[in-house]
Amino acid sequence: MAKESAPISIHHQEQTADVEFHVTYLDTDSGHIRREEFPDLASAERFASAQLHDSDCWAVVDEVAVQHATRMVA
Repeated sequence: MAKESAPISIHHQEQTADVEFHVTYLDTDSGHIRREEFPDLASAERFASAQLHDSDCWAVVDEVAVQHATRMVA
């Protein structure tokens, strides 16, 4: 008799880590701190650089690990 493994539940979730980049910056027009999300570092750095248009501006780029849930179906 062959040994069988238990079926995988449709409620089982597999976690995979991914990375995205958050740019936090001062919007000098409104005076508010804002945040934008980007899939790659180059895009995030371009956006951050574009926010530095006068001496009061600042922008910070953070690398953030993102958990994505995937559903497995038997």
